[in-house]
Amino acid sequence: MKSKAEDLNYTAWIIRLNAGEMIAFEWLYNTYKHQLAGNLLKLVKAPDIAEDILHDVFVKVWENRTKIDPERCFEGYLYRIAANMVADFYRKISKDRNYQDYLINIQETVYQHIDELLENKYRRELINKALTELPPKCRTVFQLCKIEGRSYEEVSDLLQISPNTISNHLNRANKKILMFLQNPVNLPYFLLLLWAK
Repeated sequence: MKSKAEDLNYTAWIIRLNAGEMIAFEWLYNTYKHQLAGNLLKLVKAPDIAEDILHDVFVKVWENRTKIDPERCFEGYLYRIAANMVADFYRKISKDRNYQDYLINIQETVYQHIDELLENKYRRELINKALTELPPKCRTVFQLCKIEGRSYEEVSDLLQISPNTISNHLNRANKKILMFLQNPVNLPYFLLLLWAK
């Protein structure tokens, strides 16, 4: 959290940006570029695409510099622009046949990170939202194995189903959760959770 002095400093830089001072733009760029680039890379999984989006975000900041309110949170404004651009990027590639391989590659990466998502309290909200989309038995198996950390044997005894059936339910749950995460309708919610501290 920024102190009052830092808030005044940021406000002064935004006022200077409003006036079109390039030095203010450069200061804001240098202040936010590394954190924003890291977040973009997590979302798009490709350094060149993250760099392009980062560039586009700051071009938009410069183009709209006179409309930026110095009294409002600049960081929030910046991340909202970035989230919209990432959502636009995914909408565009979901319609473009040339990017199908790219989507398959990030699907594998997202699958590997489902367990990591469960460990973060903000991101757990997204998984819980995705779990509501699962059939009841599938949801129960996922919750017992992945959230509560129970073994296949424990779940098998508890639910009176075979370990093979448990494996099938978990595979089905993982696929449905991935489809949920990749649905453009859920993307803005997912992006906000990724940037939540």
